[in-house]
Amino acid sequence: MTKNHDILTVARRTILSESQAIAQLAGLLTDDFPKAVDLILRAEGRLIVTGIGKSAIIAQKIVATMNSTGTPSMFLHASEAIHGDLGMVQPGDVVICISKSGNSPEIKVLTPILKRFGNTLIAMTGNINSFLAKGADFVLDTTVEAEACPLNLAPTSSTTAQLVMGDALAVSLMELRGFKSEDFAKYHPGGALGKKLLLRVKDMLEDSHKPMVSPDAPVKKVIFEISEKRLGVTAVIDDNKVIGIITDGDIRRMLNNTDTIAGLTAKDIMTKNPKMIKPSDMAMDALNIMEDFSITQLVVSDQDDYKGIIHLHDILKEGIV
Repeated sequence: MTKNHDILTVARRTILSESQAIAQLAGLLTDDFPKAVDLILRAEGRLIVTGIGKSAIIAQKIVATMNSTGTPSMFLHASEAIHGDLGMVQPGDVVICISKSGNSPEIKVLTPILKRFGNTLIAMTGNINSFLAKGADFVLDTTVEAEACPLNLAPTSSTTAQLVMGDALAVSLMELRGFKSEDFAKYHPGGALGKKLLLRVKDMLEDSHKPMVSPDAPVKKVIFEISEKRLGVTAVIDDNKVIGIITDGDIRRMLNNTDTIAGLTAKDIMTKNPKMIKPSDMAMDALNIMEDFSITQLVVSDQDDYKGIIHLHDILKEGIV
């Protein structure tokens, strides 16, 4: 039976080997990198990323990253390209071809065809003397000394280097485009990420989330309002302006401290100056306020106009966290 110590030794060796390969990658950058970035930035067409084998998988990830950060991109499998899919390459497109050796049969066929098409070709390769590198307009060197694989065969460090080089391109393009979180949100409307960037407090408000009592309301009315609206809180409203809130915790503390509720009103037990948020604020901002002050509800108000209550459960239900 393999010992845990042996497994951890292999894991650490693999991680260190790949991290060293990535660290050395920075020293392989040349002027071709900024030229390639500028070319992609100014391209009239799209970015086409192609490769074969494991490099094709890395190409797909790079395409996904580019599309989500503002650079229109498409994946083209090198093998399928020479069997009909070259039709997706249009004038004005820039092509990145990824290959560790730069000498695979499909790459040797594809490279001159792309040049005849007139498209600019960027090579991402671990062999700067390869057929691909010599036929490309720009070369991004992803050479690694050895794979993390103990046989030095399975693509490990080399594919990691390709992925990191692709990320370097994407981040450089983001900065040059002035790409902001608002832009990122446009391409990620679904899931937790999209909701963090897009969902606002007003999108979560309902009429049923608007418990309120007047300052002179008897405590019995306050309890009824909290129970009916099922938010554990009610706002105390005077001329549609929030002057305080009462939580179910306030009710429990009142009952512990008094023998009778006769004569008590909302203004007698309310908490003044409650934490508030605007309807236009992000739902994530509401969550952060709740976490900072260890509360579960926030009053929503717009220029002294009471809009309702947002509850921690509402945010959690949306799957933001």
